[in-house]
Amino acid sequence: MADVITIASKPAEGAFVSAGAEKNQPPTAPPDGLLVTERAVARIRAVLAGEGISADEGGLRLGVKGGGCSGLSYAMQVDKGSRENDRIFEFGGVRVFVDPKSFVYLRGMTLDYEQTLIRQGFNFINPNSTKSCGCGSSFSV
Repeated sequence: MADVITIASKPAEGAFVSAGAEKNQPPTAPPDGLLVTERAVARIRAVLAGEGISADEGGLRLGVKGGGCSGLSYAMQVDKGSRENDRIFEFGGVRVFVDPKSFVYLRGMTLDYEQTLIRQGFNFINPNSTKSCGCGSSFSV
């Protein structure tokens, strides 16, 4: 996947508009779950289709791995199916798989997708992140 991954403590300006919400007010992820915005769902669906993976069977795997300036980095890849002990979330017909160890760091996170003239990529809006490195590719809790 050639998308840029950006770590953010708040969403990009103008990122969210939903029914009953004021502009720029991000949807809130449940404290013991995840939230994937409609824009991220649309991009995930397109990536799965490009890889020839059915949304009924496969999905996006989100995780955390050690590394980077701040200690932890986000990992994402398409996967043909869930694994034993995965937490499985569904948003708009798209499944997201998270292993139990990664979920500790991703709990309450919002995944958004941004496409502008300057950049395109997924934004991880993670309330558990206490700091991130200057280049924005790693975080710590």
